[in-house]
Formats: sequence, structure tokens, C-alpha cells
Amino acid sequence: LMEYGTGAVMAVPTHDQRDFEFAKKYNLPMTVVIQLHDKKLDPATMQEAYVDDGIMVNSGQFNGMSNRDAMAAIVKHLEEKGMGKDAVSYKLRDWGISRQRYWGCPIPIIYCDSCGIVPVPYKDLPVILPEDVKFTGEGLSPLAQSSRFADVRCPKCGKHARREMDTMDTFIDSSWYFLRYVSPHENNGPFDREAVKYWMPVDQYIGGVEHAVLHLLYSRFFTKAMRDLGLIDFDEPFVNLLTQGMVCKEIMKCKEHGYLLPEEVKDKACVKCGRPVEIGAKEKMSKSRKNTVDPDKIIEKYGADTTRVFSLFAAPPEKDLEWSDEGVEGAYRFLNRVWRLVTEIRGAGVRGQGSGETENSELNYEINRVVKKVTDDMERFHFNTAIAALMEYVNCLYKYKETSSAFSLQPSAHNNAIETLLVLLSPFAPHICEELWQAIGDKESIFKTPWPLYNEAALKKEEVLVVVQVNGKIRGRISVPVDSLQAEVERIALKDKKVAEWLSGKEIKKMVYVQNKILNVVVI
Repeated sequence: LMEYGTGAVMAVPTHDQRDFEFAKKYNLPMTVVIQLHDKKLDPATMQEAYVDDGIMVNSGQFNGMSNRDAMAAIVKHLEEKGMGKDAVSYKLRDWGISRQRYWGCPIPIIYCDSCGIVPVPYKDLPVILPEDVKFTGEGLSPLAQSSRFADVRCPKCGKHARREMDTMDTFIDSSWYFLRYVSPHENNGPFDREAVKYWMPVDQYIGGVEHAVLHLLYSRFFTKAMRDLGLIDFDEPFVNLLTQGMVCKEIMKCKEHGYLLPEEVKDKACVKCGRPVEIGAKEKMSKSRKNTVDPDKIIEKYGADTTRVFSLFAAPPEKDLEWSDEGVEGAYRFLNRVWRLVTEIRGAGVRGQGSGETENSELNYEINRVVKKVTDDMERFHFNTAIAALMEYVNCLYKYKETSSAFSLQPSAHNNAIETLLVLLSPFAPHICEELWQAIGDKESIFKTPWPLYNEAALKKEEVLVVVQVNGKIRGRISVPVDSLQAEVERIALKDKKVAEWLSGKEIKKMVYVQNKILNVVVI
């Protein structure tokens, strides 16, 4: 196998799946050399190769050793005998960068029959792509059909010569573009070294996982080569990397008409022929498979904010996102709840006086909790859990609006609560938050408002809500001081009217308390 090491392959059928399948197919003998600790492997009954760790057997002086220790021992033995040595084998291969395309960096080389290969003189750089080209799609590259570009004089002897017609792969450009970004108008070199020293390396790279084995790898090569040349003083081009997942949707296919768009399917049947449609697995959105979604239609029906909230909430950014029409509806309903909450509390733009810390300790705790949660999650790119926290916070505000007279009467309470909600939600739903921000009386844009800070002291709750169960079923909830002793929790629970109803006429056998969480009363 020429793609493997030196090309020679040592077959170990019992411990390599490909070798195992080959040996089985051609009935070759197999010997176990790594045994399990608690089970004996038999080649005659093995259904697949054993590829995990174990103890060496049938291996001479290395019998009884773990396979990991044996690796080092075998290498040492070969080195002592002068038969081999430890080495790292790289799978790197030469990279052909030339392409028969028009678009790409011209290769600054001239071919002369008398002088051979001659670099374009520095004074004649850069080589500019010609505009008198024809894109025929066949034959020679477009550059080869431009005599004005191709025919030149040799810089050495002045005789007739020809330029290199290939251009460089565009990966050449994308391998160091970030260095050029910091000084795009620099004319005395590829980049301004002082600007690069100030700005680089890139703090955060966000891109598709498909770049991991090409673009990112080449960028590292270029960075390390430039480091070795003394052009830059850092080793890695990107400090942090986030590779986002793909957007996936189910595939719908008709035996007669092939892949179908969503609007070509009604009641799981093809609208063209009426045949049942096969609903396939959710795969990466592709025009060829017609499992795409027109964002313009989604935005027209639900708005851009709904599309953003769904996309960020449906999955962590590094995972694939499964498109769901129900999920879009859910995001739309959530934003409508936010709209109703703000407009109902603020009375269509009537703004109360004062903001800041609220007098309600429980609400103050919820405000500080959501600020901390959303802030921490956004810093880690956990947008889905940040939005989930905002959904919980909206539920909390509805509860306080309906049950707390103080929340309705104190402007400071609802000012702080609502303003916090809008500022935290604004990165995910900028349009609705800006509109509501203006509606509640702020003249300046919400995006000029400082990000809220949380008070660590306010996150220490004075009381907790303890669930009370009777024979394992929830029968009430009581508020008790944090870290209360069981006796105190029992006393408060037994005085609770709802709990008392379920205990009436029954004998309490025992009570089990999980601190700050649950009290289970066992009765007969």
C-alpha cells in the first residue's frame, strides 16, 4: 500500500480489521498476539479484529507485558541490536499549487529557450492578470489564449519567451490573508510587520469544519514558514477555533420525479403524480437534493429575528442544526411573548421612574442570575443555552407580573427587569429589542447601552423553594431559609395548608429531607 509508510504492510489479522477481513476471505492462518485480561480470544470464533489494549502473548520475550509497554520495549530491543530505531512518519506530500484557471495569483516565472527558467524581475512585480481573455471552458487555460500576456521578452537575454500560464491555487491567498488584513495598503512588502506584531495572531477563528484539513492546515504551514524566515514572531495563526455544524433537513423523494421541494409535497404525496413520497434522513442542505429552505420566505412570514433565534437556539454552534418548522414557530411564539410582556407592563410606552436594584430579593436574584448565565454562555459560544435562560427569565417575569403587586406598583422593579431582558436578548433578536427599547422611552439605541453586570452577592439566595412530597407525589412547595435544619423544614411543611390536606387523618411514618431541595413525607 503506497499510501502507508514505506509501502510495506505487516499483516496482523487478529488486531487489524482490514487484515482480518482479508485473512477471512482467503482463509489465511491467524494468531492472537494481544489477549484480554478476563477472556481468551480464539481466532476460530472471532467475528472481528480485537483492536483494544491487552496483554502480549505468542510474542517471545515480550509475553506478559501490556501491549503499550511492549511497543517501547520492542523499539529499544531493535535499537540495541542495530536493526532499527524509533522514528515519526509524516504523511505530508508535496503540494502542487498550479491550476489551469484565470482567477488566481499569476506565477512570476518566464520560460526562455536560451536561459531556461527565469524569475520575473522584482521591478516588474506584481504580475497583473490580463482582461482580454476568453472563457471557452475547453482547451488551454484562459491565460494561454492571451498573446499579450503570454508573449514576453526574456529579462536576461531579451529574446522571445513565454510566461507561466498556470495560476496559483487560491489556497495560497487564503493561507495568509489575515496578515494582509492588518495593512491592506502596504506597498513595500506583503504586510506591515509592526501592524502584524500588534494585531496577530487571530484571537478567534470561526469557520466550517470542512476547512480543518485544508485551509487551516495550510495557514499553519505558512505561519510557521514565515516565522522561520523571521517575518513574524508567533507560531500559530489562530488562538481559538470554533467550527460550526451544518444545517440539515429531511430529504423527500418521489420514484417518478426524484427529489422534491417542500411545496411539491402535500399530505406525504407528490403533487405532480400523487404517488407516496419517501421521507429520508436529515442531511446537509443541498440544492441538488432540494432539501433547502428559502430564507426570504421565512423572514417574510416570521421576521429576521425569529430566524436568528431559531438558528441559535436549535443546536450548539459546533453541532449540526436540524431544521424544524415547528422550531421556527416556537421561536416566533417566544418573541411574541416578549412583545406582549413588555407592552403590557409598560402600558404602550408609558415609562416608570427609576431603575437599578429591585426591592424584591427573589426577583433581584433572578435578574442577576440571568445576567450571569447569558454573559458566561455567550463568552463560550453557548448561544442555545443563553436563549434557554432568557426563555426561563421571561416565564419568571410573567409569574411576577401576575402574582406580585409590588412588581406592578414599583417602577424600579419592572424597569430593571424589562431593560435587562431587552439588552440580553438584543444580540439574538436585534430588531424587536430595538423597537421595544424605543417604545419604553429610551432615545438612544439599545446597542449603545452598556452590557448589564451581575452582583455576586445577589446570587446568594436567602431562601429556597423546597418541594414537599407525600408518599413520593408532589403535594406542595414551601419557602425555607437556605440550609435549614430538617426539623425546621418539617415544622414549616406541616403548617402549609396544601400539605396539611394530604396529611389529614394519616399517620406519618418518617420524613426524608434532601437539603434545599425536597422533603418526602411517608404516611400510612
